[in-house]
Amino acid sequence: MSDAAASADRLVAQNRKASHDYAILDTIEAGVVLRGTEVKSLRNGKASLQESWAAVENGEVFVHQLHIPPYEQGNRWNLDPVRPRKLLLHRSEIEKLRKAIEQKGHTLIPLKLYFTNGRAKLLLGVAKGKKTHDKREAIAERDARREMDRARSRTRRGG
Repeated sequence: MSDAAASADRLVAQNRKASHDYAILDTIEAGVVLRGTEVKSLRNGKASLQESWAAVENGEVFVHQLHIPPYEQGNRWNLDPVRPRKLLLHRSEIEKLRKAIEQKGHTLIPLKLYFTNGRAKLLLGVAKGKKTHDKREAIAERDARREMDRARSRTRRGG
């Protein structure tokens, strides 16, 4: 593999529902502590962020419910697929996250899991849960924007 291909970000998993269910206020990139065959499983593109969440515990950040399925050839070296995994952040970043999630209604949500320069990274978002009417409003805005784009393309085509 060339250096350019190795340095490019390679997406493993993405939490698509996060932007629908939450208003993302801020994002931060963190390294993920992996053990055993978890890296091989991730390189195969297998992981799920669907039910995952992160928390600051005793001055460290952990991601919970991040599902990395066992590596097929891993046999006894495979670990629990949903074990809590430590995230690597600077102390100042951890303190910033801790203050952010202390506010009412704020939480840490994993948005993307990817490789950068051969290292597994997790994009965390400080998020605030959307109410049902906010979700409906977002859907209505998206539909209106789509309709305007369709109308513009129709007028460009002349018909």
